[in-house]
Amino acid sequence: MQIQAALTRAPSVSFEIATVHLEEPRPDEVLVRVVGVGLCHTDLVAQAGGFSIAMPAVFGHEGAGIVEQVGSAVTKVRPGDRVVMTFMSCGRCPSCSDGEPAYCGTASVLNYRGVRPDGSKTMRHADVPVSGSFFGQSSFGTHALASERNIVKVPEGVPLELVGMLGCGVQTGAGAVMRSMDCRIGSTIAILGGGAVGLSAVMGAVVRECRRIIVVEPHAARRDLALSLGATHTIDPKEIKDVGAAVRAICPGGVNYVLDTSGVPSVLEIVPYLLAPRGTFGFVGVPPASAYDMRLPGKLIKAMQGGFTYRGIIEGDSDPDVFLPELMQLHLEGRFPFERLAKTYPLSQINEAVADQHRGTCVKAILLP
Repeated sequence: MQIQAALTRAPSVSFEIATVHLEEPRPDEVLVRVVGVGLCHTDLVAQAGGFSIAMPAVFGHEGAGIVEQVGSAVTKVRPGDRVVMTFMSCGRCPSCSDGEPAYCGTASVLNYRGVRPDGSKTMRHADVPVSGSFFGQSSFGTHALASERNIVKVPEGVPLELVGMLGCGVQTGAGAVMRSMDCRIGSTIAILGGGAVGLSAVMGAVVRECRRIIVVEPHAARRDLALSLGATHTIDPKEIKDVGAAVRAICPGGVNYVLDTSGVPSVLEIVPYLLAPRGTFGFVGVPPASAYDMRLPGKLIKAMQGGFTYRGIIEGDSDPDVFLPELMQLHLEGRFPFERLAKTYPLSQINEAVADQHRGTCVKAILLP
């Protein structure tokens, strides 16, 4: 079938709306008409060539929409179902069998190669093969091919055009607090970065009834939004140079948890100073390419004496079939207002949305095909 999609012709080249041919679903695949798709930093890393996916390519991995067609082996959904798409996992490896699909042993093959597991491509443009299957979906278009493993039904009352953002960024931030670090009631947390992931962590910390929720973020609008979502304190690192001292002024002795969503080396250096004894440092922020060899902050003896736990986190340790329904139910109860992070754009304005996110004038861009 012919679809409209945001095509990336070469690394770091702007997105282009083009007509692309999408294959019919195979027996284990699901065709979804995309209603809305989140714009994630990971998509921009891919656009810049960060995953070595052959170009041209179609990215997008926070899609949501309506099932239009299912393969003969699919039993989880049927045409007409409202669904959200998320990351892909195999369902067979030890991590998947333990309910930890975010750490699937074949995650890189299934999410970052631009092809199906058998090496085939799902799209072509003017008879040129197009890389797709990004996170098992490539949802920067009017339609996407997914599978039973990476789709979850969406109940009525949850805004379908916005819910795709739960598929990666939101579940990463909320899951870091609610699953990975399993923050305790009455505990304290410092969240470094107030973008979509950091603000989702704020909402997760509110659900977990953390006593102090401190957000370190340079953009004033995002600090204000953090406070309105339930953060107890915010810090502007441009105005307050000694962030560590500012955090300890709020929480003498340090915080129980630190979550970094920034990946900025200079920010990470202060983490050991922020942590209380037996504190946990969770990190989801991807460092810039120039800092990929960056080492964990602090000295071994300091971590040992403090009893610190350092915790790398992927997708908030989410099992999507369990965690995404939990977040959607919290939303229906008025306890997880993720829609407040979103600003919508037509898919045709994807490049404007990218620019707005870079400028910080938009927390989470949602593209509407």
